Formats: sequence, C-alpha cells, structure tokens
Amino acid sequence: MSRIGRMPIVVPADVDVKIEGSTVTVKGPKGTLTGTFNPAIGVELKDGHIHVTRPNDEKEMRSLHGLTRTLINNMIVGVHTGYKKSLEIVGIGYRAEKAGNNLVLKVGFSHDVTMTPPEGITIDVPSATQIVINGYDKQLVGQFASEVRGVRPPEPYKGKGIKYADEVVRRKEGKAGKGGK
Repeated sequence: MSRIGRMPIVVPADVDVKIEGSTVTVKGPKGTLTGTFNPAIGVELKDGHIHVTRPNDEKEMRSLHGLTRTLINNMIVGVHTGYKKSLEIVGIGYRAEKAGNNLVLKVGFSHDVTMTPPEGITIDVPSATQIVINGYDKQLVGQFASEVRGVRPPEPYKGKGIKYADEVVRRKEGKAGKGGK
C-alpha cells in the first residue's frame, strides 16, 4: 500500500470540503479550489478526515493513489494557509519593482520586462532585489515563479540573474588563459 496514499488528510475547522463523485471542491479563507480526479480512486470524508482508497494494486492505480492524496492535501493547505515562493535578483543594476499589480523587472535588457500575475497570485517586492510570490494554488504559484525566473536565469560564471531564494547556483571557473607553449 502507498505510504503517502493511505495517510488521512486532516481538514481544518475553517475549511469546507465537498466531494461529488470524482470532483473535490475545497473552500477556505484564502479562496476556493476544485479538482477532478480519476473516478476509480475513492475519496471519502469521515470525521473531519479525508481518506483516499484505490480499487486494486495495478501499477497505474498505485501511482494515482498517492498523487490524488497529495493533490487534495495541497488544495486544503493552499486555501487554509497559502503558498509562497521567494526569488532573489543578483547583478549590478538588476532590480525589480511593483507597478500596480504588475511586476517590472530591470535585468540588463534594453527594455523593462513587465509581468502581469494570474488571478489569485499576489506579488510583494520587499527590496529591489527580492520578489515574493503568494497564492493559494500551489501549481499556479510555482508556474509564475518559474516564468519570472525564466526572464533571466542565473548564469554559471558570475551568478547574475534571477534565482530562487533556496537555489544554489553551481559556479564555473572562467577562461584559464594562455598556458601553452
């Protein structure tokens, strides 16, 4: 049995869960999320806990068992506490600022890069070299953070660019110069 799939999901008091067939709707203080899962995977709510079951031990069902449990748990955590991704900007003259809801990046191009976050995502710029992306949908937060990082990914020689706060950039040694005869 899947170790992740068989763990019950605790539903906090301020989160409302509605299960209709293979569709799970989770409503909390941060927002509402809906997910549709494989109908073969059983999802039931008992005594403030969600239990996910599978019909048999086929490889596909074993894979979907843990995945479904994790996705439902991510939905509950998202609407209850939310998700956050932090990014750092490294490089002389590189900076970020917030203009209304948009994020404006100045990262060495001849133009400023303006990014509009999707609905449900909020951006914080505590300093010119830090960006914090918040939201209740884990997939959406990660996707937007990846798009922001993709504007100028960190390069391996000087480490300049936009990187995740916990990311370690592997540095390369520069040119060795002329050492031959």
